[in-house]
Formats: sequence, C-alpha cells, structure tokens
Amino acid sequence: MTNLVNSKFRVGLAFGVTAYFIWGLFPLFWSILEPAGAVEIVSHRIVWSMLFLLALVTISRSWHKVRSIFGSKKKALLLAAAAVFITANWVTYIWAVVNERVVDTSFGYFMNPLVSVLLGVLVLRERLRISQWAAVGIAAVGVAIITLGVGSVPVVGLILAFSFGFYGLIRKIADVDAVTAQMVETLYLTPFALGAFYLIAQDGQLAFGTSGAGKSFLLALAGVVTVVPLLAFGAAVIRIPLSTMGILQYITPTMALIIGVVLFKEQMPLARWLGFAAVWVALIIFTVDALRNNQNNQKASIDPGAHPIT
Repeated sequence: MTNLVNSKFRVGLAFGVTAYFIWGLFPLFWSILEPAGAVEIVSHRIVWSMLFLLALVTISRSWHKVRSIFGSKKKALLLAAAAVFITANWVTYIWAVVNERVVDTSFGYFMNPLVSVLLGVLVLRERLRISQWAAVGIAAVGVAIITLGVGSVPVVGLILAFSFGFYGLIRKIADVDAVTAQMVETLYLTPFALGAFYLIAQDGQLAFGTSGAGKSFLLALAGVVTVVPLLAFGAAVIRIPLSTMGILQYITPTMALIIGVVLFKEQMPLARWLGFAAVWVALIIFTVDALRNNQNNQKASIDPGAHPIT
C-alpha cells in the first residue's frame, strides 16, 4: 500500500512539475510568434484549443457532461464569467510578453496566491489566520514600494493576479471538472475569436498565412500548448496534496523572472527588487502557514483532541 501511495505521489509530482514548467516557458513561446499581436495570439489559443478539446471530449465520450452545464443556468453563467476573466488574463499576459514586460507577469503570478486568499475572505467569507493577514499586508507593502519607487502602479501584475484570482474563484464555485469547464468556456469564446480573426484580416494585420508556413504552424500549435499543461495540472491535483501544488506554483513566476532579467534584459531597479522581496517574504509566511495548517488538520483527523492553529 505504501508503495502504491508513493507511486501515485511521484506520478502526480511529475505531472505538476510538467505543467508549471511548460507555463514557465510560455514567455519564450509567445515572444517568437511576432508579428502576431496579443489579440490574434489569444484567438489562436481559443480556436485551436477548441479543435483539440472537440477531439478529446468526443474520444472520452463526455458530451453528456457538456450538455449538462447548459441545463444549469447557474453553472452556464459562472463559466461564461470564467471565460471573460481567463481571456482578460491571456490578453494581458501575452501583451506584456510581446512588449518585453515579462518581469511584470512574474510579479503578477507571485501575487496570485495571496490575491486568491483575499478573494476567499471578501467573497466566500473565509476566515484568515493572523499569519495569513500578515502575508497579505506585506504583499501590499511590496506593491506600494514598486509604485512609489518606480513611479507607476504595477498594473500588468495586478491585472494578472486579480483576473486569474477571480477565474479560480469562479471555477471553485462552479465545481465542474477541468475538461468540461474548459470545453464550455472555449465554446463561449470561439465566436469572438473568429470575429477577431475577421477584423484583424480586414485591417491587413493577420500574421497567420501571411508570415510563412513556420509561423502559421507555431500559431496553430498555440491550442496544444494551451491545453496540455492544463491537463497535466488536472492530473496532478488529484494525486498530490494541495499544499504541494501550492509550492510547485512558484516554478512558473520564478522562470518568468529569470527569463525576463537574464534573456530579455529587462530593467530591475532597486525599488522593483525590494517590492519583489516583500512579496517573497509574504509567500514564505503564507506557504509555511499552509504547510503547518495542513499537518495540524491531518493530526486532527487522527486525534480528536488536536486542533489546527488559528
């Protein structure tokens, strides 16, 4: 039994690392798709994801799950809202990459876990422990340091953190499996993506089919690149503890920071380093608290007299 559990954990860990590592490489992939702009790239992500998901849902015979969503007005509306937030996230992220602001995306995704906690308090009425409040407060100080030191609010990072935070919150409330939810969201978005293609083509700015076969192939590959890490993430989250997933998620923004500073030579003034440092301190506090609370909850399930620290 122990070997089975360990094997399940190792497989889940491999899937999790794979998902976050692929996401960490995204700045390199999106940056080579120029001259395609952010809207065209996102449209390719949507349309080619649709084809990939159509095949996946058909092979897995899961169409009844998709139809059941439209039988529930609440779930249908929730996933429509989720589609709006993930589109805002994608457009902002890719715009930042093609405009050489990868470091800003790194800041946003470092902030995301703390934003998710804050949304849990504001929307779901969850209660935070003192250490969690401290982490959120220190992160806010980090944002203030960057704003005052650099002279501008880190808009890109905040949009990414809050759009993905709201997306995760809505998906949690909707409580729909990953493939079905993604299929429904993509169904909502595909007409808009096709409309975007039409408008961009009318303006003579469409890169697909006009920038060489290699570029067109890479743009078409955007669908697979979008879906594969999401599927790996879904496979990981059912095999390993959420506390482990919480630690793995820092792989992506760390890689983005390294790519932005080392490969793209983006500027990192002292104020930005200090702001990042404040967020990292907040994340350390948040992660340690989450691990301790997880251990206490496990003890509580064994010993009725043991209670998590609040």
